[in-house]
Amino acid sequence: MPEGIYCNKQPITTDEALKALLSDTRGKKYYEEMESLEVDREKLWSSIQKTMKSRMKTWLSVCARCGLCADSCFLYLVNDRNPEQVPSYKIHSTLGEIIKRKGDVDNAFMRHAMEVAWSQCTCCNRCAMYCPHGIDIGIMMGYLRGLLYSQGFVPWELKIGAGMHRVYRAQMDVTTEDWTETCDWMAEEQQDDWPGLEIPIDKEDADIMYTCNAREPKHYPEDLAEAAILFHIAGENWTVPSEGWEQTSLAMFAGDWEACKLQVQNVYAAIERLRPKRVIGTECGHAHRATVVEGPYWAGRPDGQPPRPYIHYVQWVAEALRTGKLKIDPTKRIKVPVTYQDSCNYVRNWGLAETAREILSYIVEPGYLHEMTPNKEHNYCCGGGGGFNGIGKFRPQRNKALLTKRDQILATGAKLVISPCHNCWDAIRDLEEEYRIGIDWSFLKPLLIKMVIVPEHLKPKDDDGDA
Repeated sequence: MPEGIYCNKQPITTDEALKALLSDTRGKKYYEEMESLEVDREKLWSSIQKTMKSRMKTWLSVCARCGLCADSCFLYLVNDRNPEQVPSYKIHSTLGEIIKRKGDVDNAFMRHAMEVAWSQCTCCNRCAMYCPHGIDIGIMMGYLRGLLYSQGFVPWELKIGAGMHRVYRAQMDVTTEDWTETCDWMAEEQQDDWPGLEIPIDKEDADIMYTCNAREPKHYPEDLAEAAILFHIAGENWTVPSEGWEQTSLAMFAGDWEACKLQVQNVYAAIERLRPKRVIGTECGHAHRATVVEGPYWAGRPDGQPPRPYIHYVQWVAEALRTGKLKIDPTKRIKVPVTYQDSCNYVRNWGLAETAREILSYIVEPGYLHEMTPNKEHNYCCGGGGGFNGIGKFRPQRNKALLTKRDQILATGAKLVISPCHNCWDAIRDLEEEYRIGIDWSFLKPLLIKMVIVPEHLKPKDDDGDA
């Protein structure tokens, strides 16, 4: 049986193929064709034999099905403690079953596995913290996603997202010209308020190379401007690359491992070309995971490290406040009940919980920080991580998943949620739109700009030369 025009096992590698898939409104034809997609059982089993390493085999073997992972999973809790939402059950009934059957599974099974992999797990890795054997279901679910992607069973939006990375080396259709023009535009727009501000492009041997999320130049260019303003105030010697500026990886959410490799190699090539002392990534959790945590292994780097030290934006902000590069006006600190959303990918997987609290100690008036319960590395996923936010087919499940975060926020009494992560920011925005609980939400950058002390020499001057 020939594969469908919209849904097939081939990765998207051309702009024409992207446009064709985008023309399929909400993936209707894509999912219709998926129902007829044949599983290549021989290829599936061969792939498992070649790629499944001893760690994954050991985890599946030693899992005692004890159920201690159950209460660690917010999707189990929010779905009325349904036994089918227990993390160990989710992985054994999908990946475990594929292995038990040596790849001899059918279309209906693979579509069910797709639903489990993308609507019943955000790969937040919280369950691994509570497993007595240290089994990480999130890692195994990521592996399952890769197998499903290779057979064509992947949500429509993520097939497109992975294709964007292959074609544009960005999660959205932002060309090099689009990117550099946006940088120039944002720098020009700031001149009245920030004379002399620049967004340097391809400056070699700078102290900092800055990378961002494609959503910023595409939809939120003010975020790029805010980053430039804060670097300007801090007196940093920085640059952005013309190529390799995009840090995120929807391909990671999709399970397209080849696209993951292509994406991160593009970033690393920019680092090696411009030779910065270090790299700073934007306020995004999965972008950090893709370039700093997982990326070196995708790129085959033997030391498991990026080409230069690579830190999250939270780390730079804490450092800038600690060293006095950014000084806060104490009269402008946050004086409303505020809480902080700990992103799984840089708090649980990169240990930045206390770094984030250091920032809060500078910008929040004492007594106004109301922590969620649980918090820090024990915090629950925002409800939209792992690609969950962007999948229309599973939107009802995602909206229900937001209830955990809604209730956490309500219990704090906070009116503002600080969220230095794009996925968390989106989920909290959608949470407010869906449940109307009366909160505001923000990245760090706009909050810092409102309260930072601007040195006199950086202030705009009037005709008499006064600030």
